[in-house]
Amino acid sequence: MSDADLSTDAPPVVERVTDPVAVAPPTPAAPAAPARPAGWKYTLPGGLLRAARPRQWIKNVLVFAAPGAAGISLTPAKLAPVFGAFAAWCLVSSGTYLVNDSLDAEADRLHPRKRLRAVASGVVAVGTARAVGLGLLVVGAGAPIAWGAPGVSGFLVLYAAITLSYSLWLKEMAIVDLAAVASGFVLRAISGGVAAHVVISDWFLIVASFGSLFMVAGKRHAEHLDLREGRGAHRATLEEYSLGFLNYVRAVSSGVTITAYCLWAFEKAKLAGDPVLFQLSIIPFVMAILRYALLLDAGRGGAPEEVVLGDRALQVLGLVWVALFAAGVYAA
Repeated sequence: MSDADLSTDAPPVVERVTDPVAVAPPTPAAPAAPARPAGWKYTLPGGLLRAARPRQWIKNVLVFAAPGAAGISLTPAKLAPVFGAFAAWCLVSSGTYLVNDSLDAEADRLHPRKRLRAVASGVVAVGTARAVGLGLLVVGAGAPIAWGAPGVSGFLVLYAAITLSYSLWLKEMAIVDLAAVASGFVLRAISGGVAAHVVISDWFLIVASFGSLFMVAGKRHAEHLDLREGRGAHRATLEEYSLGFLNYVRAVSSGVTITAYCLWAFEKAKLAGDPVLFQLSIIPFVMAILRYALLLDAGRGGAPEEVVLGDRALQVLGLVWVALFAAGVYAA
């Protein structure tokens, strides 16, 4: 053996590894499936409660509008039927939400927020939501008959029929879908007057009707902004509504609402002992409409109840208006 073979400068001998497993790159672990969030609201009872949308029961406060505008006496005998109508509307409206979610589960999965609903996300099975929803409809619509208010039951049945028809086919008809959704607010307001046995003013009906259309147009405007190019897959009519058209509907409906309310306030002022209160009520009413329009323009009208519950200025204006109008009614 030569000295060169023993030299420390010679490159070291590296043993070749022949085990293919040892040289193969490590296989990346498969990503774990996302787990459903933990918590009571993601159980079946919690999912049913979420699908019933108790936050939207604020819409049912409209049943107190006509009795309040008419100035009914604040006695248990007079108020009990109105509170009963409110409870019946809560049951029926929750029933329609459950049935609607069971019918729209596939479309809701395409919406950035609605895909998180209990039925669309799979927390509540479609069949379960439909069965519970129909049960609430039957109980809620039948309850007013028990205390002698079949007229209220009639409006609840009409509301349920319009809502279910909307879920099945009316939502695919432009303009008709706006009227169908707006009618739910108007029926609530009328049924309150029926429960209290008061005469409903023509001006009241105009304000309620066009105010409802104003909110529904704002809801479609928000959906238009949220979904953009994918809006047609979620709701066919959104392909037909341009933002310009929805802005036009909002402008017309809000203009009619404000004009009708002003005429109504002046009419009531002539009959009141203190007309200044009704005239002053115009100020917070118009400011509330303008404030709501500003929020709609920012794309926040997708859920009207969230707009009302989430904006302090709107709440203050609403309370001031209610205080002035109620003071005018009961001071007369």
